[in-house]
Amino acid sequence: MSLAHAYAAQSATTPLEPFTIERRFPTARDVAIDILYCGVCHSDLHTARSEWGPSVYPCVPGHEIVGRVSKVGADVLKFKVGDIVGVGCMVDSCQHCRPCAQGLEQYCDNGMTGTYNSQEQVSRANTLGGYSDHIVVSERFVLRIAHHEEALAAVAPLLCAGITTYSPMRYWKVGPGQKVGIVGLGGLGHMGIKLATALGAHVVLFTTSPNKAEDALRLGAKEVVISENAGELAIHSNSFDFILNTVAVAHDLDPFIAMLKMNGTMVLVGIPSSPNSPPGAFGLISKRRSIAGSMIGGISETQEMLDFCAKHNIVSDVEIIKMPQINDAFERMLRSDVKYRFVIDMSGLS
Repeated sequence: MSLAHAYAAQSATTPLEPFTIERRFPTARDVAIDILYCGVCHSDLHTARSEWGPSVYPCVPGHEIVGRVSKVGADVLKFKVGDIVGVGCMVDSCQHCRPCAQGLEQYCDNGMTGTYNSQEQVSRANTLGGYSDHIVVSERFVLRIAHHEEALAAVAPLLCAGITTYSPMRYWKVGPGQKVGIVGLGGLGHMGIKLATALGAHVVLFTTSPNKAEDALRLGAKEVVISENAGELAIHSNSFDFILNTVAVAHDLDPFIAMLKMNGTMVLVGIPSSPNSPPGAFGLISKRRSIAGSMIGGISETQEMLDFCAKHNIVSDVEIIKMPQINDAFERMLRSDVKYRFVIDMSGLS
């Protein structure tokens, strides 16, 4: 075992504080990574505070990891010391169920192993995440980073926010000639605009905040609709091929269902702490519309997303912080006071 410097929550009601954790020594197929940057996801806050069910403590969050390979196991083929790599929301899965065989490890029938607050496949030990100075991960779950090094901080959120928005767009074949709606402009929504635009779609942002219109247009949206304005909604009724709903608070889905054309789909990627109201059946059956959900992406698709983003110079809009600022960052996230993702610079943590 090696010792790692980290920040951990010791309970649902205590702040994250410095803590020393143990990492395994790399086995034959493991990659050891010195963490350079780690994005701050709303999931980190939910988990640290046991808002999605009881967490295991101490809890070390962080699943948007970019770092440099410091050691590789004897049988590692894809990576070498010095490589810049990423680790996202998963560090393992059963590897033998049907979803795993299809490269959809996130839907592992036996439960994928999350990067934190999850059980390892063999030892069943609790995983500890990227709010730390280094991590050891199976080669199968390590990703290549092709962006320039000066962009690495802004690359980190791609490992969650990027793939969470990219995966449903790829599955529902978003592309040129389509009209695509993005509901909500936050960590997920701003990536949704960038990716849908790069895929060639005509992108429209739905927001309750008029002051976000200028940013949405800067990010690539062609139009902005204030979703509380019935007149603006009416103009776009029955016109969208695809809507990506990123909102993580309970809200009425029916107005957005009415925006879909025949056979259109709205995909939910936000996870409200309380359920959305059940949508009315008529809005769905009248045009054979669909509501679906999507969760991150498999390892091969995540690599595809990273390569796509490198090719198109896509990164997240970030505010860089140091690890001691994490509790303030959590409070600011609750106030939506960030554009659009915090990223922790791990230099000096050791």
